Amino acid sequence: MLFYIFSILIIVSSLIPLVQNSHWFFRVFEFGKVQLFVLLVLTSLLGLILTKNKETLFFVVLGLNLLTIIFHAKDLFPYTKLHASPNKKKTIYCSETISIISANIYQDNTSYNKFINLIEKHNPDIFFTMESNQNWENALSHFDISYPFHVKVALENTYGIHFYSRLKIISHQVHYFVADDIPSIDAKIESKDGFIFNFFGVHPPPPSPTEEENAKERDGELLSVAKVVKTKQDPCLVVGDFNNVAWAKSSLLFRKTSELIDARIGRGLFSTFHANYWFFRFPIDLLFHSTDVFIEELRTLSYFGSDHFPIYTSFHINKQNSSQEELIDTLEQHEKKEISQMIEEGINEESENRE
Repeated sequence: MLFYIFSILIIVSSLIPLVQNSHWFFRVFEFGKVQLFVLLVLTSLLGLILTKNKETLFFVVLGLNLLTIIFHAKDLFPYTKLHASPNKKKTIYCSETISIISANIYQDNTSYNKFINLIEKHNPDIFFTMESNQNWENALSHFDISYPFHVKVALENTYGIHFYSRLKIISHQVHYFVADDIPSIDAKIESKDGFIFNFFGVHPPPPSPTEEENAKERDGELLSVAKVVKTKQDPCLVVGDFNNVAWAKSSLLFRKTSELIDARIGRGLFSTFHANYWFFRFPIDLLFHSTDVFIEELRTLSYFGSDHFPIYTSFHINKQNSSQEELIDTLEQHEKKEISQMIEEGINEESENRE
């Protein structure tokens, strides 16, 4: 009996995200694809071992389990090392290696020195923080000299962002695409050897029972960023806490609209949240890049008191030979209309949770 109960619950949970409704109840199950996959495999194996009287119903439910396992495996396979990883060796036309750390520091986290030590240990060219308020801005002033280029937006609503760079910021803009209290950073940067690239730092609000009722603001924010990215001529990276998973429909639309590549493909999931609960851990801190950016290293870093693990990446730019074009999907006409509607809904949505 337990086999049937667990199987049906997991199958239903797996299918709920197929309902295209922006309410958090339908979107939150997207996050747990890995967990649902593991639970379904274990349930099926234990059912085969422990069920003595295997009647017709047993094999029907087992068959549904296997179909659902395949459904999850199809989405998860690109984020395993079994899948080909898009990469390229450096040539004489490439930039020097550039490194970035992206970290949701958790606004109530007061382990300032742990984070400072983490940055000093890994010594990135750029680091980007989310949920950083005035207290965090005061702590991060430690880097004002060693990272002479910075953009600071201290907010107390968990959507403050700070951007520190050793590389020259040629120009920058702080966008408020869907709400006047949800900033994102758009910076044009020059590397030490003269390569120009665009950095976008994002942190849209999540759909959840404790935060936003639906995913409208999140999806509208991400798709607005994607449309701006599409207009850029120089190499681009989009980094941050997307509060979304790469296989969600809105993430796929983001990727198609921006024509960027998901850096996790062929490298791993790199689940970053929640740092304190290993089984309830989801890959929501993401990195996308244009075809002329080649990822050399992508990994999570050590715990520093936040509910997220930070992400470290190093990359180089090769504008002479962009061999990753085959990874780009194009938008269908009906998707373009859907994207415009999602952006409009995000702008019109009013939050009742942020002060």
